[in-house]
Amino acid sequence: MSKPNILIFMVDQLNGTLFPDGPAEWLHAPNLKKLAARSTRFANAYTASPLCAPGRASFMSGLLPSRSRVYDNAAEFAADIPTYAHHLRRAGYQTCLSGKMHFVGPDQMHGFEERLTTDIYPADFGWTPDYRKPGERIDWWYHNMGSVTGAGVAEISNQMEYDDEVAYNATRMVYDLARGKDDRPWCLTVSFTHPHDPYVARKKYWDLYEDCAHLAPEVPAMAYEDHDPHSQRIFDANDWRKFDISDEDIRRSRRAYFANISYLDDKIGDVMEALQATRQEAIILFVSDHGDMLGERGLWFKMNFFEGSARVPLMVCAPDMTPGLVEAPVSNIDVCPTLCDLAGVSMAQVAPWTTGESLVHLGQGGERTSPVAMEYAAEASYAPLVSLRYGKWKFNRCVLDPDQLFDLEADPHELSNLANVPEHVGTLAQLQAKAEARWDLEAFDAAVRESQARRWVVYEALKQGGYYPWDYQPLMKASERYMRNHMDLNVVEENARFPRGE
Repeated sequence: MSKPNILIFMVDQLNGTLFPDGPAEWLHAPNLKKLAARSTRFANAYTASPLCAPGRASFMSGLLPSRSRVYDNAAEFAADIPTYAHHLRRAGYQTCLSGKMHFVGPDQMHGFEERLTTDIYPADFGWTPDYRKPGERIDWWYHNMGSVTGAGVAEISNQMEYDDEVAYNATRMVYDLARGKDDRPWCLTVSFTHPHDPYVARKKYWDLYEDCAHLAPEVPAMAYEDHDPHSQRIFDANDWRKFDISDEDIRRSRRAYFANISYLDDKIGDVMEALQATRQEAIILFVSDHGDMLGERGLWFKMNFFEGSARVPLMVCAPDMTPGLVEAPVSNIDVCPTLCDLAGVSMAQVAPWTTGESLVHLGQGGERTSPVAMEYAAEASYAPLVSLRYGKWKFNRCVLDPDQLFDLEADPHELSNLANVPEHVGTLAQLQAKAEARWDLEAFDAAVRESQARRWVVYEALKQGGYYPWDYQPLMKASERYMRNHMDLNVVEENARFPRGE
């Protein structure tokens, strides 16, 4: 039996609350809505860690950051950790990446046979946080609120240039796969950097949201002293005191963010159109690495376990999974085992050490009762934070802060911490016990500190003298493209055409 082709769309910083059952009705996203109608849709999917590099490493490997050791945006993703690209490639797949995956370290492939673009972010250790210096703000790469005050319209930007290239190369690859030069099944990952801030959008997409009724957050900004300690740390890391955020800034930022969802929808539509035009069939998966608070509570970007930051869209369109809504909590660490399950590829050799679970049975009417775990140990934290989503409950813990317990059914905006409410003492004790059985927070903290200290030494050393960058350089063999004199023109033209001529 032939193995299915697989097409993965990953986006960056897309808030999962906007995908309660596919894209919200008011979003202008016709291609994603068509995909949603054919997909198993997961209403309560979460990131493993609400930051780019750790969230993506976990998505690819099925491991939480405490196991992958990708704690932050400058932590090396070790070459000996199998990813879904390794598992599928080992089973005979062509594996290809177009776009971002924020690999840090000298291995810039992690199982992909081919990469079509470089990454948009650096591959070295320069973005390493430092728990030895709590409160220090590393100005040249930490987020600041300029993304909000600078929101608006532009026809080109750093990120647009990148995602235009990602979509172009992915579409070209779909056509190339159709030409039949390689009879192996394929897995193509197309990974965009939008709608990640800066909140800047092209006018044609900006104009779609002129009369949008969702340009103000549902929970307005709170006073600094009314926030929990970790949220205060995020405000400080984002340098909030240097900016005066107006209501218009908020509206423009959210409008640009929504516009960039529509921009992505067009890009995804281009790739899907090429797939349909070339008569290829594939399992299709759509996911984000983490979300964006979008001004809710006054918070922006990610770096916390609130729903806007931690919840992500996840949709799987596969013959073995029935279209419909699944409300059981799941994680993007479940993607790796799910893809292997759908492809009939065994993970048995590493299964004892893999945290993720296949979601295929949930698309067949099955159930899931295990908790979903999240971790965060990056900028704006001074010690690791952990979280469990268990049924309707979310439990957050950090040794520096009071425990948090939220009932997401009664309190979807997480405004009432129930950890000190007497009638919930049993639930709190149960989730505390689950967290203590899963995590040794003292050992977790020690491992993060060791990793950071090592990386600071290596980074400062490698800046001295000659520098050899790890950033991926896409290979382009110009002498093997189009028509060259070691080729037969008739063969070139015939092989490059799809469908073939008579």
